[in-house]
Amino acid sequence: MKSLVSRIVLTILLTLSLAATVQAGTLSGTVINRTSGKPVPNVALDLLNPTAGMAEVATAKSDAQGRFSVTKDAIGMGPILIRATFHDVSFNTFAPPGRPEVEVEIYDLSQDPKTISVESHVVIFQPEGDKLVGAEEYSIRNTSQPAAAFFRTGGNFDFAIPENAALGQVSTITSMGVALPQAAIDRGKGRYAIAYPFRPGQTNVRLSYQLPYTYNSASLKLPAAYAGMKLLLVAPPGVTLTGDGVVPAGKEQGMMIYTHPPLPLKGILAVSLSGAGSPQSADTGQGQDAPQEGNSRVPQGPEVIAAPSRLDDFKWYLFAGLAALFAMGALLVSRKQVVVTGVDDDDVAPPSAKPAKPRKEKKTSPSAAAPAPNAASDIDQHVAVSMDTLKDQIFRLELRRQAGTISEEAYALEKAQFDKHLRNLVKS
Repeated sequence: MKSLVSRIVLTILLTLSLAATVQAGTLSGTVINRTSGKPVPNVALDLLNPTAGMAEVATAKSDAQGRFSVTKDAIGMGPILIRATFHDVSFNTFAPPGRPEVEVEIYDLSQDPKTISVESHVVIFQPEGDKLVGAEEYSIRNTSQPAAAFFRTGGNFDFAIPENAALGQVSTITSMGVALPQAAIDRGKGRYAIAYPFRPGQTNVRLSYQLPYTYNSASLKLPAAYAGMKLLLVAPPGVTLTGDGVVPAGKEQGMMIYTHPPLPLKGILAVSLSGAGSPQSADTGQGQDAPQEGNSRVPQGPEVIAAPSRLDDFKWYLFAGLAALFAMGALLVSRKQVVVTGVDDDDVAPPSAKPAKPRKEKKTSPSAAAPAPNAASDIDQHVAVSMDTLKDQIFRLELRRQAGTISEEAYALEKAQFDKHLRNLVKS
């Protein structure tokens, strides 16, 4: 976890450094076909603003050498999503602020389903009154040689949701952590598909739905659209989750973790849930309350219960989405326009945050005035604790957004607060 925190902090610092030297108004680059390794001319490009509902910023077309250059006042103020249309298929490239030169990657297309493999399936449940919110994430990997993007117009990734569930949002998450909404193709009886060019590397598919949760209980069936996927189930404390072959596997980030052996193709896992759930927090190993945002105390026990060894393979799948959210948060730190008017940046604190308690300084003798040799490790531990807590809160915020239980206005306000707190954490 410490290595992950270090990478997140490094990403933030690099992003802020690059943002200071951005060449405002200009974005240039080359369109490269990664299948052939050659520049591609005459490719139509749309430059979109992902922080403004994918509003169009500008358009361009690659020249005979595959080059393009766009000058616009809106460029340089925030991240840009470049949509390249190649053989009537869109390929997206994310250009963070502070990077005026990019390579737009496109690929030849393959319709062979063996081009991809679905590695894992994470299912998260969260009661919301008389509704049960489900959020699922699939991890898909493309290892094709030569490199090609897997795509079918009629749908090339299938998934299924429980009976009586109402599908919410579906999105794909690229390696850069950019969430792109996808239109679901309804195949009937709770089966759906999306048509998306899965390029080489890893892509995650996230979706959400709602189920009736009458009298704080529900029984449902989870269908398997692919065989051999690693399966992980997650529920908050206070919710009992049972099913044949379902094994409790400890606690991570205040959520209860369960594992199940991979299902066969079209296999079905029947599970039952009951209980209203308790507020989620990063529980300590001593059973104490988790530190809230801004707390400066150093925990006396581990903040996360150690996961059994069989869970180790799942931990990165479970938190990869959180790392992606942090990457996006780092990129949005420099966007002044996202802060809601009427709210002073310096006064913003994360939701449910408690004021930091000032540390009582210990009196020391002159001989003890030298800095403690473990001061750096204490700071590192404090940053790790704060990062874990903030990560847990962002996770819940994104889950609420995916489920449609929070308005866009409220989401924007809370997200701006998190961005500000993240920036203050890095500065400290």
